[in-house]
Amino acid sequence: MNRKTLVLPAVVGLLAPVLAACGSADSGAGGDGAIVVGTTDQLVASKENPAPLDPAIGYEAGVWNVLRQTVQTLTTVPGGGEPVPEAARSCTFTDTANESYRCTLRPGLTFADGTAVTAEDVKHSIQRVIDIDADSGPVGLLANIDMIETKGDDQVIFHLNTPDATFPYKLATPAAGIVPKAQYPAKEGRTGFQVNGSGPYTMKPQVEDGRVVKIAFTKNPSYKGELKVLNDRVEMDLFPDAEAMGKALDEEKIHLMTRAMSPQQASDMLVEPEEGVELTELPGLAISYVGFDTKDPVVSKPVRQAMAQIVDRGAIAGKVYGTTAEPLYSLIPSSIAGHTNAFFNKYGEPSTAKARAILDDAGIKTPVKFTLHYTSDHYGPATAEEFKAIQRQLNSSGLFDVSVQGKEWSQYRPEQKRGDYAAYGMGWFPDFPDPDNYTAPFLDANNFLNSPYRSREAQKVLIPQSRRETDRTAAGATYEKLQDIVATDVPVLPIWQGKQYVASRDGIAGVERSVSATSELQLWELNRPSV
Repeated sequence: MNRKTLVLPAVVGLLAPVLAACGSADSGAGGDGAIVVGTTDQLVASKENPAPLDPAIGYEAGVWNVLRQTVQTLTTVPGGGEPVPEAARSCTFTDTANESYRCTLRPGLTFADGTAVTAEDVKHSIQRVIDIDADSGPVGLLANIDMIETKGDDQVIFHLNTPDATFPYKLATPAAGIVPKAQYPAKEGRTGFQVNGSGPYTMKPQVEDGRVVKIAFTKNPSYKGELKVLNDRVEMDLFPDAEAMGKALDEEKIHLMTRAMSPQQASDMLVEPEEGVELTELPGLAISYVGFDTKDPVVSKPVRQAMAQIVDRGAIAGKVYGTTAEPLYSLIPSSIAGHTNAFFNKYGEPSTAKARAILDDAGIKTPVKFTLHYTSDHYGPATAEEFKAIQRQLNSSGLFDVSVQGKEWSQYRPEQKRGDYAAYGMGWFPDFPDPDNYTAPFLDANNFLNSPYRSREAQKVLIPQSRRETDRTAAGATYEKLQDIVATDVPVLPIWQGKQYVASRDGIAGVERSVSATSELQLWELNRPSV
């Protein structure tokens, strides 16, 4: 949620406009019986990205929120626990080294249009992610696959390059979503916004000027899988910002307000509950951090360590985000097994004196001057204030002369990946709830940030070692070492981990299960209880 990347700018006329914009219904929410969910996720097609909802290309929370409802995966992770079969009736490693993984499909499995789901469809779906290798896409999750083999119509065997006990989690992500071979090209993305699969819902998007404004999800009568679908129809309304979404809730045009409510909205509802509206707090695994171009001498290792010594995470979380965030002292959140407070253990409380000593010992002249970049339209309305708070803390030490600059994500992300920024703000919505997904995407080769940082011990020893452990708790000591490496080298500087809030109108049940810990919508959990 990412997670990951968002959308590129709209190009008027790229896709034919259909119907009206979101929030414009005159008859109130759910006039046809649908449960209506609001979100600020943006789904936009452009010349640069004409296939934003293709599982081989889309790699951000908003895209995955659509794919979760419509495509099946071989496995699923219910309640943030262990992976279990979903489109498969069984999946297992067939060797002790965790290098060969076999899945057998459920009998009678079909896509929503009635055509059979076969092992060849599964192979095609996952191989095309690897072959397309989309820039900013999810290919990294599947990069460990050496070969995909099929046996008959219902068996798929994945041969891995190296042992990977986390592979069942990766098969549960939309990156491994199963799509019809006949409708999704092998070497290029499927353009437009239509998604076809065998998931719990079919979908119909409403598009205006290359931008999705509403999606109607209808229960798929052909669905066979682990999930229990508790409603017949859900509509997703996409709003430009949290303020517009909140207004729609007040005017009863939507039943739920999901991601991303602003911190102020959540705070207001906590202090003064609104009649007929319930605020539900959910566990969250999203994190915010500062990343660095570690080859840029202006942010050398001692500079990064000095920043880690000065930044007051508690003040940022408390003053900017209130109850919606907590200070984070590691890449791995406190709610994930294997977490340690590595940065606090190394640096303790914020200290200008200690930061000055770090810079003096390295012979670095102060104040250190650079620009801290952030995205102005991707992570919510409080992002600008967060990075201004970091700027104030650094500059008030007298050791830094930091300016801040915000840019729209469509420009920001390409420039960040290209290495244009010495320091930049990012967020991470995990792909699955395992410590591997908070370490490998930042430390491994071909990492999510395209960072030049390299730790041979992390890449060649610790990450492979952690993936050999089928019992994930047994990898705790390895993850402790990885977190210590991050705290020492500071290729990224963790700032906070988030909570999640959902506001819902009376009469809707299942709200507490409607958003996963990884920030993905689970619309099938929503229902209207019988009176």
